[in-house]
Amino acid sequence: MDNIAGKKSGLSIVTNLSVLLLVLIWLIPTVGLAVSSFRDRQQISETGWWMSLFPVEQAIRVTPEMGEPTRDGDLYVLSGNVFGEDGSGSVSAFGITSRDPGAAEAGMTYGRLKLEVLDEGGEIDTENFETAWETGGEPQIPETDEDGRAVQGWFIDRALTMESDGTYEWVQDSEPRRAPSLYIVSQQPPDFGLQNYELILSSDNMDQAFINTLTVTIPATVIPILIAAFAAYALAWMDFPGRGWLVAMVVGLLVVPLQLALVPMLTLHNDIGIGQSFLGIWLAHTGFGLPLAIYILRNYMTGLPRDIIESAKVDGATDFQVFTKIVLPLSFPALASFAIFQFLWTWNDLLVAKVFLPSNSSSWVMTVKIADDLLGSRGGDWGILAAAAFVSIAVPLAVFFAMQKYLVRGLLAGSVK
Repeated sequence: MDNIAGKKSGLSIVTNLSVLLLVLIWLIPTVGLAVSSFRDRQQISETGWWMSLFPVEQAIRVTPEMGEPTRDGDLYVLSGNVFGEDGSGSVSAFGITSRDPGAAEAGMTYGRLKLEVLDEGGEIDTENFETAWETGGEPQIPETDEDGRAVQGWFIDRALTMESDGTYEWVQDSEPRRAPSLYIVSQQPPDFGLQNYELILSSDNMDQAFINTLTVTIPATVIPILIAAFAAYALAWMDFPGRGWLVAMVVGLLVVPLQLALVPMLTLHNDIGIGQSFLGIWLAHTGFGLPLAIYILRNYMTGLPRDIIESAKVDGATDFQVFTKIVLPLSFPALASFAIFQFLWTWNDLLVAKVFLPSNSSSWVMTVKIADDLLGSRGGDWGILAAAAFVSIAVPLAVFFAMQKYLVRGLLAGSVK
């Protein structure tokens, strides 16, 4: 009575929570992928995508414009601002190597010194020693090195003084030939850009990869639908010996891993002369997609009103006429449902494309282009890979949202008599 009065049942609550969980499982990584596609490599390596909307402290390598060095005794001095002429930014820490970019706090001096130590033979040897000290003061020099040798003297190899506003002074003992690479820890505002998408869309052969993907996907979607429609009608409305066994075989083929058939099918293609070609991949996708296509279409066709089909046959219509003029138009939701599945699968396929297409770049589809070219040459640049993923899924998403109303109707057809 409680349910009749309008209260939600426990099953309804569990169902709603399950749907919400599935949506979150899909939505969270998708949002992360979308956000990462607008960030650069350094931002992604420093912070997670969930922190992209907030200012964060990041270690940054900067190479300021090299001015004219000045002399201070035996040392050469370069000065400027790491943020450029406007000086908009703040530095909390800095360093002279990528190993320790925040070695010293802003307002201090950090440098690499050369210690003169006395070796066992009584000769002077030098070794590196890095330390920080107050600007304008003197560094604290140890009396002995790590090996216990007495320190006789020291001199500056290179040193960096950095203020919080980005003003710096670089000192070294030899004349600089190029601007030094400085490392700072600075609070960076959120920064998004389209540079990843520009690089993807302007990369070599990306337009050819898009055309190749359409060349593979459209025939690989249409051909199995045509064949499966005839087979599904025969299994649903035509009486012949072994029909039940054929239906059972179709259901059994749904669980056969396609990986088992890749090598035998490629060998067969080579034997008959089609090898690695577009025709070969069309036939491969057709063979892999037929069991699901026949299963979906047969379930839908068996749910069509029997009276309509029997009346047509009484009026003298042949099976072909019944199929083309009655069954096929009524089965459009199921046809569209499988077309969505097949299109999404073939568009996003990598394995079958790697096996049944030539390895030259002019025959690459988009998944192979992303995997072999972008992933191979930019394996650590996740922003570019995220942008490539979104470029790749744009067309499948458009197809899905355009035909999603047929998806549920096609899948549920035949489930309730």
